[in-house]
Amino acid sequence: MSAKSALLRIPRAAPPPAAETKPRLFHARMLVTRVEEWCVEAETEEQARALLAAGAGHRCTPGESIQVEIDSLLDD
Repeated sequence: MSAKSALLRIPRAAPPPAAETKPRLFHARMLVTRVEEWCVEAETEEQARALLAAGAGHRCTPGESIQVEIDSLLDD
């Protein structure tokens, strides 16, 4: 091999390993607006509205979150 065509390869040092960061646990207070379907037994629509307004009945389906807002974030 002639001196003109020879390649000079310099070994490269391996990059230092990335520092491992341990995931931290965060707690948050969330304000969640949810649409739910509630059921109540009543004789009329007006009676059903009054019962539901008074807290009677039960949730038929868990519903969907339509808005989520972070109130505060606590770092442990």
